[in-house]
Amino acid sequence: MKRKNWVRLDNASNIFLASMTDFDTKVFRLSATMEEAIDPILLQLALDKNFEAYPLYHSVLRRGVFWYYLEESDLKPQVLLDEQPPCSQLYHFDRKELLFRVVYYQNRIHLEVFHALSDGTGAMWFFEDLLSEYVLLQNDFISAETNKESSQSERAMEGAHTDSFIHHFRHKGQRTYAEAAQSSIRKLTGASKTAGKFALEYGKKAMRYEMTNQENKKKRKKVYQIKGKRTIDNRTHVVELNMSVQPVLKLAHEQNASLTIYLTALFIEAIRKTNPVVEDGMTIAVSVPVNLRQFYDSTSARNFFSTTHLEYTYKPSEETNLAVICKTLKEQLQQQLSPNSLETRLNKLIAYEFNPITRVIFRPIKDGILKVINYFNNRGLTFAMSNLGSVQLPQSIDEKVHQFYFQTSAVRPQFCVISHQDYLSICLNSPFVETTLYKQFVRDLTALGVPITISANRIDGLELRGEEE
Repeated sequence: MKRKNWVRLDNASNIFLASMTDFDTKVFRLSATMEEAIDPILLQLALDKNFEAYPLYHSVLRRGVFWYYLEESDLKPQVLLDEQPPCSQLYHFDRKELLFRVVYYQNRIHLEVFHALSDGTGAMWFFEDLLSEYVLLQNDFISAETNKESSQSERAMEGAHTDSFIHHFRHKGQRTYAEAAQSSIRKLTGASKTAGKFALEYGKKAMRYEMTNQENKKKRKKVYQIKGKRTIDNRTHVVELNMSVQPVLKLAHEQNASLTIYLTALFIEAIRKTNPVVEDGMTIAVSVPVNLRQFYDSTSARNFFSTTHLEYTYKPSEETNLAVICKTLKEQLQQQLSPNSLETRLNKLIAYEFNPITRVIFRPIKDGILKVINYFNNRGLTFAMSNLGSVQLPQSIDEKVHQFYFQTSAVRPQFCVISHQDYLSICLNSPFVETTLYKQFVRDLTALGVPITISANRIDGLELRGEEE
C-alpha cells in the first residue's frame, strides 16, 4: 500500500484552526464576473485540468497528537451551483474533504478556500489559472501568447508545498529539534548549583515581566469595538461596492498615501462619524495582512504573510483630519515592515513553534492556548482590512473577465479590496445586520466625487423566507 505524502501546517495556519467558529469559518472567497453565463460542464473540465497542476489542493486536513497536518488525498473536486451563503464552512474535523470549493452562479465563478490551506495570493494563482483554462475551453483555441504569459502553474508545481516561513526564518544557526531537546534535558537534569542559578534568573525575569506588564496596563489604550446584532443564521453580511480605481488612487496620492492606507483612514473616519464616543480619547485599531512574497523570494502557494497592527487615537485636545490619520498609519506601517522588524517578529514565531517543550504539548492544549491568545488579540482590534492588489491576466484571457471580487468570513466588521483593469471592488463584510457604518463610508467616498454602484446579500429573516418561497 502506497504511503500518502503529508506536510505539517505552516506557521500561520494553526491560529485559523484554533479560532474558527460557526460565524467566522476562516474561509475566503475570490470571484470573477465573466462576459457570458457560466457553462458548468466546461468549468468542470477546466477545474479537472487545473487541479492536476496544483498538488497542494489535493490535500485534506488531519489531526495528529501534537499538530495538524495536510495529507494527500484521492478526492476530486466537483463544480457546484452557488446555493450556500458566502464563505460557508469548509473544514469539519470529522470529515475527509478538500479544503476548497468552486461554485458558479449566472455569470460569476467563485473559488472558496479554507485559510489553513493557502493565503489570498496563493489562492489567486490557482484562480487565475482556472479562469485561463475555462476561457481557452470556451473559445476552443490555444494562444501562444497565453501559454507564454501564463506560467503560474509551473511556479505552483515547483514550490507549492514549500513552507516559506521555515525556509526564510529558521536560520542555519538555529539548533535542530534533537539538539534543542538534548539541551533542554541537560538543563533540567543539571547540578543543583546550575538549577539554582536557573531558578534565580527565571525569578528575576518573571519579576521584570510582571513590572513591565503593570506599566503597560497603566499605558494601555482603550480600543473601540464595534458591536451589533448578529445575522439570523451566522452568515456573513456582504456589501459590494464597485467603482473606478483611478479617482480613488488620485485621492490617495493627494494625501501622499497608498490605496490601502487611504481607504483604511477613510474607514476610521467613518467609524468616528457614526460613533461620536470615539472622539473622547479612544483608539481605533486595524489588522492589515501583508504579503511577504514582496520582501522574500517565494513561489509557495501556502500561507506566507504577516499581519500588521495599525491604530489611531482620537485626542480631544488635538484637531484630526484625514491627512493626519494617513500620515500616522503610513509611519506605523513603514516601521512594522522594515527588514529588522519583520525578521525579529517572524524569527520569534518560528522559534516558538520549534521549541522542544512546545512541540511535545498535546494538540488540544495548544488549541486552547491559541484560542486564549486569539481572544485577547480580538479585544485589541476594531476592524480588519485586506488588499489583494491588482489582478493582471494574459490579454486574450483578460478580455473575457469583467471584474474580480474578494471577501472573507468575519468575526468583526472588515473590508476587502481588489482591482482589475479600471475596476475597483470593495467588499464590506460583517457578522452584524447593521449598515450604518457602511452607509457613512459610502457617503464619504461619494462626497469626494467617486461614483459607486452598490449590491448586498440577503441576511434578515423576511428576505431568507422569501428565498425559500
